[in-house]
Amino acid sequence: MLKPPTDHRTETEKRFGSGEPPGTESGRGSEGGLREGRRGPSLRTQRLKLTWLLAIPFLVFARPTPESLTYGGVLSVLGLLIRGVAAGCIHKDRELARGGPYGHLRHPLYLGSFLVGTGISAAGGVWWFLPAFIVLFLWVYGRVIVEEERQLRLRFGSPYREYQEQVPAFIPRILGRAPPPSGSGFRVHLYLRNKEWQAASGVAAGFLLLFLKMMAVG
Repeated sequence: MLKPPTDHRTETEKRFGSGEPPGTESGRGSEGGLREGRRGPSLRTQRLKLTWLLAIPFLVFARPTPESLTYGGVLSVLGLLIRGVAAGCIHKDRELARGGPYGHLRHPLYLGSFLVGTGISAAGGVWWFLPAFIVLFLWVYGRVIVEEERQLRLRFGSPYREYQEQVPAFIPRILGRAPPPSGSGFRVHLYLRNKEWQAASGVAAGFLLLFLKMMAVG
């Protein structure tokens, strides 16, 4: 009896075909979970390594004060709220998200990350933390956004090109008409499935460490 041919494709290839890999924010995969071809670690992995590498000197040089923790905390909470709403509106790798915050900018997760990083930098209480963070953010996330949008154009074609023309990338749309939304809005189970709570936990841990240092240094 003849045996059916063996399918040697990976599970990802079975779901999405053997073309561009999943991992885009609007598609939408894990934030920045893009691979630079098949040659090295994902940009997300590089970002995580860089974050941990900088965490120790940041805590060593930080001089937090009640004022810096307050101002930084407000910015970080705002960033987490933006990230949380965005994460609760996307079906990663399934559909092009255009509802909720995605009707006002194409990369709300990255805007949220920028505000969180700005808040933590401000909370550190050292003036050069903020410009150093901005330079690093532009260097790392600039590459992520360029590669992500390339993959989105390949995956969704003209619908994503039209979306690019209608919605700004990083600065939210304040005036003008947003494109017709897609999706069903914010849902808690999407927020949990996308593991956005991990970002909130990490930020809370960072502010706790800064508060403890402030108390220890006096």
